[in-house]
Amino acid sequence: MIYSENEILQYIDENDVKFVKLTFCDLKGRLKNISILSSELASTFERGVRISGKKIFGFETAGGKDLFLFPDVQTMTVLPWRPQQGRVIRMFCYIRYADGTPFEGDGRYFLKKAMKAAVSAGYCFRFGTSCEFTLFMLGEQGLPLKTPHDHAGYCDTAPDDKGENIRRDVCLTLEQMGIHPVSSRHESGCGQHEIDFNASSALKAADTFLSFKSAVKSVAENHGVHASFMPKPLRNDCGNGMHISCNIFRDSDLFEDKSPEGDTILRQAAAGILEHIRDFTIFTDTTVNSYERLGEFSSPRRIVWSSEENDQLIRMAGNSGDPIELRAADCVCDPYYVFGLMIYAALEGISSGLALPEEGSGERVLPADLNEAADCAESSQFIKKYVPEKVLSVITAQSREEWKRYSTAYDKDAFQDQEYFYSL
Repeated sequence: MIYSENEILQYIDENDVKFVKLTFCDLKGRLKNISILSSELASTFERGVRISGKKIFGFETAGGKDLFLFPDVQTMTVLPWRPQQGRVIRMFCYIRYADGTPFEGDGRYFLKKAMKAAVSAGYCFRFGTSCEFTLFMLGEQGLPLKTPHDHAGYCDTAPDDKGENIRRDVCLTLEQMGIHPVSSRHESGCGQHEIDFNASSALKAADTFLSFKSAVKSVAENHGVHASFMPKPLRNDCGNGMHISCNIFRDSDLFEDKSPEGDTILRQAAAGILEHIRDFTIFTDTTVNSYERLGEFSSPRRIVWSSEENDQLIRMAGNSGDPIELRAADCVCDPYYVFGLMIYAALEGISSGLALPEEGSGERVLPADLNEAADCAESSQFIKKYVPEKVLSVITAQSREEWKRYSTAYDKDAFQDQEYFYSL
């Protein structure tokens, strides 16, 4: 349900809401929030809530200026895992300067601009996600262990699948938040699970993805296990990825264009994404660990497309109206930037009439590591056209610094565990 500001204030009064979480994410896609008392929300709608940009990854681009969170009322939801007395609601936020101008590092603002560019070109994009995570046991001190919660395989059932009840509770929790998963199952890796979501508008899909991650973490903790979205938590097992389905509507249509011309547009869009994927891999795969997943256990490395299910970067089943499925990203990305850059790449493919290469053909590969991904982004005219210069500079500099720390670490596995396993 979509509320107005006044309706939210009324809901708070009538439903014993005591706290409001103002949620946003940094340039690496990590969720952040500030909690305010519900009595402060009316003034927050008008003036926002100040945050310190210099303490948040990527927000130093503000140059020391004050940044303010302004809640998006359309994203209001009750957090089911919080107490029913003294309830907590959450809203995603836009980030602005004191004078009201948008902060250039705000991913939601970046995606909204991409959506407007699509509408101006006569198109509307819809995104769906298939998201993987791994459950691990906790030790005596309550810290996560590198011991998978089970050793079941793809689509196995209980009792081998010990995460069945956890997935069920995640899905029920999401339903209480107004989010409706399509399906869930045990995946191929030990302790690995996947939950899939239907397509929706780009902004809603990105918000849904972040809500899903919060729900997984909270429900897993309640069950006494650790949920990790680390791309490659176990060296000799499957990594955690995110498959992103993308379909394109003509802006005036209620349904996908299934005419021959519509299929041509979708193929041109896929060609545009293939053309520019190396440019924005630093956004789809943001950590050193991300690149250990690519090229193993059917995750993509070569920049090719196919209608078959294999290790291709993009899958297009070949039937009229079937979506583009990008298989490179993982669940620790910033979905706002990833979806926005997919839109821009697709629009460039359409506007230039780019031809999709022959199925399965192509010698290009994704960047081998985070440092090469930074090189690709920094030298890309495509990225410079759409990503603000300050934002790009921060992302590439921080990525290189992370790569340097990893490269000089004596124990690289310990570095990755410390950097990613406990927090992602």
